[in-house]
Amino acid sequence: MAPMTSSPSTASWGGFAAAEPVFADTVRRRFQLYKHHVLATLRADGSPRVTGLEADFRFDELLLGMMPDSRKALDVRRDPRFALHANPGPDAEMNDGDVRVSGRAVEITDPAVIARFIEEATPPEPFHLFRAELTEVVRVGLDGDFLVVESWRPGQPLRTARRK
Repeated sequence: MAPMTSSPSTASWGGFAAAEPVFADTVRRRFQLYKHHVLATLRADGSPRVTGLEADFRFDELLLGMMPDSRKALDVRRDPRFALHANPGPDAEMNDGDVRVSGRAVEITDPAVIARFIEEATPPEPFHLFRAELTEVVRVGLDGDFLVVESWRPGQPLRTARRK
C-alpha cells in the first residue's frame, strides 16, 4: 500500500511514531487498553458533539471507523477537525495517564485500502473509514506530587512540563 501523506501542519500516525517513537508507543498502548473512546467533532453550527468511537491502529495509521451517515461521520465530512480522548478507565487512578489526540479526519475511499481493512479488522459493514492527520498529541500523568504534561505537534520536539 502506498504511504498516505499529510500536510506540513499535520502528521500521519506513522510520521508521529517516526518523530517520537517512545511517546507514540506510550500513547498507542494507552488507547489499546480499552475498546471505546470519546470523539469530539463540530456540528454544523460550530458547537461541539461528543460521541463514542473505536480507534484502530493499522497500516501505520490511526484509523477511525464510523457507521454510515452517522452524525459524527457527517460532522467530519463537513469539518474534519476532531479530538479523540482515550477511555480513562474504570476508576480515578489513571496509572497510565490521560491521553488525547487532535487533528483532521480524512476519509479513506481507496477500495484496496478499504478491502484490506475489512480483511484484517472484519468491521460491521457498511462503514466510513477515516485516517487521522494529527495536529497535537497530549499525555497528562502523575509523577509523585507532580503533574506531568507531555505534548507533541508536527515539526516540533516533544515538550514536557512538570507542575506541582
